Amino acid sequence: QVQLEESGGGSVQAGDSLRLSCAASGRTFIWFGMAWFRQAPGKEREFVADISRDGGSTYYAGSVKGRFTISRDNDKNTAYLQMNSLEPEDTAVYYCALRVVPRYETSARGYAGWGQGTQVTVSS
Repeated sequence: QVQLEESGGGSVQAGDSLRLSCAASGRTFIWFGMAWFRQAPGKEREFVADISRDGGSTYYAGSVKGRFTISRDNDKNTAYLQMNSLEPEDTAVYYCALRVVPRYETSARGYAGWGQGTQVTVSS
């Protein structure tokens, strides 16, 4: 059993920054990486970023590359998403998940243990 808990969301202005955290507990040894997805109202859940278990490889969606940075602290079983230069289009509920397949993918099918999500709202 794995549990994930996201935190750090909030309401900000365009151009501001936020840092999201995702704390994992339980059988975390089974995962190959951690990722962030987001879901805006009326839209499907979309991939944001992924980081390998050792932190050596990171992957980003084109829409956030250069603005967002994913990182992790293995000692704390925690992943982070530093979001800079936020745009109104970044408004969504952000979820973290564990990658249960060896290679990263942008489909949610390769991930499990979804948290409850944290709301990020960016005003123009």
